[in-house]
Amino acid sequence: MVTAIRHHRRSGDGERGGNPVELAVTLPAILLMLFAAIQVAAVFVARSTALNAAQSGVNAQRLHEAAPDAGAQRATTFLNQAGDWLVDWKEPGPSCVTTATEVTCTVTGRALSVVPGVTFSVQQSAHGTVERWTDP
Repeated sequence: MVTAIRHHRRSGDGERGGNPVELAVTLPAILLMLFAAIQVAAVFVARSTALNAAQSGVNAQRLHEAAPDAGAQRATTFLNQAGDWLVDWKEPGPSCVTTATEVTCTVTGRALSVVPGVTFSVQQSAHGTVERWTDP
């Protein structure tokens, strides 16, 4: 007489080793999203840094009887103290254009890159009115 031996299957036995495979498949996508989020944040911080430098330059250049390069010097000082979020801003450097009534300062550079070989250009401008005496 032959007796049959029954093996009792536990739930999940057919999925043994599935978790490492799932992780190997999804991990590159997760890392890609993580680095993309970091890169987007770096671009926004670089844009904010450039805009704050341009606004600082406008505030210095718009003063009554300000020196011709006061705005560019103030923006340069700001960028030197702001850290390395905005790179390659020294060539050509911050520029301010002043007319009789208005001043516009522009700061250009590149955002820090998480991915080697990929660059993100940044250019921000700020605009203001020059302080002057007017007849009532």
